[in-house]
This record gives sequence, C-alpha cells and structure tokens, in this order.
Amino acid sequence: MLLYLLEKIRYYDDYVKEERYINDTIFTHFAEHFTEISGKTWGIIGLGTIGRRVADIAKAFGAQIIYYSASGRSAQEGYEQVDLDTVLAKSDIISIHAPLNEHTEGLMDKAAFAKMKKTCIFLNLGRGPIVVEQDLYEALENDEIAAAGLDVLCQEPMSETNPLRKIKDSKKLLITPHVAWASVEARTKLMGIILGQIKEYFQI
Repeated sequence: MLLYLLEKIRYYDDYVKEERYINDTIFTHFAEHFTEISGKTWGIIGLGTIGRRVADIAKAFGAQIIYYSASGRSAQEGYEQVDLDTVLAKSDIISIHAPLNEHTEGLMDKAAFAKMKKTCIFLNLGRGPIVVEQDLYEALENDEIAAAGLDVLCQEPMSETNPLRKIKDSKKLLITPHVAWASVEARTKLMGIILGQIKEYFQI
C-alpha cells in the first residue's frame, strides 16, 4: 500500500496501459516524481505486536522510526517514543496500528491533519473510527497531505454516505476492503489456532 502511493505506481501503470509509452520520445518517463522509504521519518501510532513488526520492516528499508503510544505505555526498547504532535509534524509517513478505544477514537481529525507535512503519506491499518473520515476527505481535497491508504473504515462494508467515495483519484487515495490481515498464510495460521483451542477445550 505504501509503495503503491509513494512510488506513484498507479500513474506509471496507467501511463503504459493507456499506450502513452508507445513511441514516446524518451525511454524513461518520470514526469511524476517519486521517492524512496530510505531516509524518511516513519511515525507509527500504536507500537504493539503489529506496530513493532512494521517498525522493524521500516527500519530495514532505511527509515527513521518514531512512535506514539495513545495508551501512555512506557517507552519500548529500540525505538524513540514521542508525543502525538511530534509524530504529526515530523513524519513523512504515518501509519496506524492501534486498537479502537477511548484514547484513539477520532484521534486523527482536522486538527491532526493540519499539523502533518503536505508531503506526508497517511496509512490506517488499525480501526476505522480512529479517523474522522470527513476531515480526511477535506485534508486530501485541500492538499494538506499527499496521499492516504486505508484498509479500514468507520462503517464496513463502506457506506453510501462515506465522504471518501467522492475521491476517485487512486494516486491520492487507496482503499482496500479490510484485507490487510487476510493472506492465505495468515488465514491458515488462524484456523490452526482455532482448531487447537477447540481440541484443548474438548480435550480431544
């Protein structure tokens, strides 16, 4: 999801499939500038099991990691814990991997998006209601942030009244139907855990 947005994959795929690359005057077309993860500041909201795994992968790509704990948990070894305003102001990439609770509901609102870099890419892979969708819509429409990727929404399946439906530009907004967790491997592992619990309960 991040690479799709960061590296303008949709634009370049469309460029080729719309046959604009045929007989182009240059073999490398780079009208849409894109950048690498390396050297970026990646802010993570929620450094639990998933968030920490994301941090490890981001670090391997060369990103600098900072994180915010909405629950106020003590700092975890290996990564810099900062306040929310610091994550919002400093991050080139912000990803949410937090649960929905009294600390996180509506956390990402108009005020939060206003503090982010205009070049920031925002990802929500936690829970939909952490984001105020109308405020995200306005932030994208007004170019307050560069792009957003969502795997979760406030209402799932998506409501007809969701303001994000109005954004048709896939270079600016990517939404997937709550499938980030659902690889074949992950589902196989989940079924194995459930089967093990059933066997344990019935002492099979």
